[in-house]
Amino acid sequence: MALSISGLDHIVLRVRNLDRSIDFYTRVLACPVERRLDELGLVQLRAGAALIDLVSLDGELGRKGGGGPGAEGRNVDHFCLTLERWDYPSLKNYLEAHGVAVEEPRERYGAGGFGPSIYLGDPDGNVIELKGGAGI
Repeated sequence: MALSISGLDHIVLRVRNLDRSIDFYTRVLACPVERRLDELGLVQLRAGAALIDLVSLDGELGRKGGGGPGAEGRNVDHFCLTLERWDYPSLKNYLEAHGVAVEEPRERYGAGGFGPSIYLGDPDGNVIELKGGAGI
């Protein structure tokens, strides 16, 4: 049997302040909480067909990973969320209204081919790419 990847299932981010991160991902990126395992310090948020798992540094799972994200190191370089609709002016206004710095979009390549995208940071400095379909 050949290995055949069909997509991203989930990403796990270790975070310093779980409540602050939940607020950012639910309020700003509209990823609803799907499941909580407070005894492990884990909250899972729905991001389309994938999950974003937030693990508190002071929880059972988070303590296993050593030092947390900061200026000298991050959990991952970045992860990319595909948007169903790309409307940069509306997206920029929305993110800025939530206090998120927004850059000008650039054409970048990803799983769905080339398309417009921007980078932004979450409260722990994890970098998120928001990407639209083909063409700016």
